[in-house]
Amino acid sequence: MTRPLTRIERSVQGRNDWLKQEERKAIESRGEIGRMEFWLRITRSRISKDVKAGRDDVLGGFTSVCRLFMLAVDKRAAGDARLWNHLMQYAQQVLEQHGPRY
Repeated sequence: MTRPLTRIERSVQGRNDWLKQEERKAIESRGEIGRMEFWLRITRSRISKDVKAGRDDVLGGFTSVCRLFMLAVDKRAAGDARLWNHLMQYAQQVLEQHGPRY
């Protein structure tokens, strides 16, 4: 028998269910572009909340992630896919280990 969820656990589960449902809707309406746009909107919203809460370092962190992503895309376009492959492998490992925030 499992114990009932706490209020916080129910809240997290509700948010995760909402994120899954919204991502699914985005995919159904616009495919992978819709999925990407959904996560960009969620990320932009989270960044705004963090900045308002005084955690300005989120701006530099997001900028660094974007610069890394663009570097990997550029190198792949130039014929060197090693950085891209490493980045995708690392992203997959992190998401598997910590679970995507749904």
